[in-house]
Amino acid sequence: MRRLLIGSVTVLTVLLAGCSTRSDDTASGAAGGGNTAGASARPSADFGTLKDVCGSGTVKSSSAQGVTDKSIQVGVMTDIGYTKNSEFPDAAKVFTSWCNDAGGINGRKIVAVTRDSRLMQVRQAVLAACKSDFALVGGGSALDALGVQDRLKCLLPAFPAQSSQIGAIGSDLQVLSGGAAPGYFQYAGYYTWLLKDKYPDSAQKVGIISGDSPVTKVMSAQFEEAVAGLGGKVSYNDLYPAAGVSDWTPYAQSIKNKGVKGLVFLGDFASLAKLEQALTDIGYTPDWIDANSNAYGPAFLQLAGPALAAQHNYAELFATAPLESAADSPATQQVIDLFKKYAPGKQVTYPVLRAFSAWLLFATAAKDCAELTRKCVYDNAVKQTAWTGGGLQAPADLSRQDVPSKCYTIVEATAKGWQLADFEPTTGGVYRCDAPAYKYKADYGKPATLASVGKSMADLK
Repeated sequence: MRRLLIGSVTVLTVLLAGCSTRSDDTASGAAGGGNTAGASARPSADFGTLKDVCGSGTVKSSSAQGVTDKSIQVGVMTDIGYTKNSEFPDAAKVFTSWCNDAGGINGRKIVAVTRDSRLMQVRQAVLAACKSDFALVGGGSALDALGVQDRLKCLLPAFPAQSSQIGAIGSDLQVLSGGAAPGYFQYAGYYTWLLKDKYPDSAQKVGIISGDSPVTKVMSAQFEEAVAGLGGKVSYNDLYPAAGVSDWTPYAQSIKNKGVKGLVFLGDFASLAKLEQALTDIGYTPDWIDANSNAYGPAFLQLAGPALAAQHNYAELFATAPLESAADSPATQQVIDLFKKYAPGKQVTYPVLRAFSAWLLFATAAKDCAELTRKCVYDNAVKQTAWTGGGLQAPADLSRQDVPSKCYTIVEATAKGWQLADFEPTTGGVYRCDAPAYKYKADYGKPATLASVGKSMADLK
């Protein structure tokens, strides 16, 4: 779902662009499964527009792995051991604490176990989950394709907050709460707005700069194809060393010399901040810079500093209500309030909102199972044709893997902070739902299937 940037195993400076790599959060331990805040009264079981998400009930015995009469054990994938970023475990702690205080899922408490993939140990984390977890929920790993074959072999359903690599996005037994649509350019609405509506003069002068790695070279090719497919042209394409750049002035000068008016940056936001400072120092301002959602947070604002007054940074949030809209989005405000109660001091981020939507999808699907089985939960999840996470996102049809979302949300970084961009939203005050569908013509790979590991849906119990 998001942009992945990774160099060699020994290069540790280029991380996810769009996944959870912000450094303004501290690491926490395993995701909790109970109320650590000591609430005395049972909280409301409603979340946004969703009613009775959690609560007591009479359970039917289940033979499913990870399920007892009293609990459901699920795994939370995270790269916390590498990124030191605890947002997925934090979201798991907050959601499970609230849900368990409200009665659990039909009386069963959710026990969330952190599965730390430490960037390169995805297979080990997935294999550990295969031995004891009922499902994977509300997490994500940068190199998630490394574990997808093992997950399918053990028939482990996944409801991730995000999926990063081609082999994992849209893979079997995985349900993304925002939809998957593998093989499609996920930013078609966003880029149509940039190239045709907001900055039409930039369309033939788009530049791409990315970290030098095999993965990002594929991403660069995807963006170049999609820009052309949407009527634009990439006139500048460059790489920067994954180990880092000591002086960004030569890159800034090249961007200026090429007359780049729209800049796609496929790298970590700390490097982008330095590049923007260099651009500002030489007096050059492209019409727009796609900072991507990884930059959406206070850390990028602090690093970019005065450059924000000159440069025009945007990011797409995949039809998720931005945190700045919380006053008009009860579901978003509810996440903020739950964090204050169950994880005071921890930051609510865009990936946290995505994680909450995933947790809500899992809980909603599980509570409707007379007998809790993997098949029942998965089948219930993919029956959702207009999933909103209670109001956290625009409606997504989870019954279809081959239809990209028409809705998108665009935010802008300013000297005063992040805010909703002037992209003329048409739905709910924060979404625009007119995105075209651009399907890649080149073959960049395909998601993993059950058939690829000798399994089928008939094996799911």
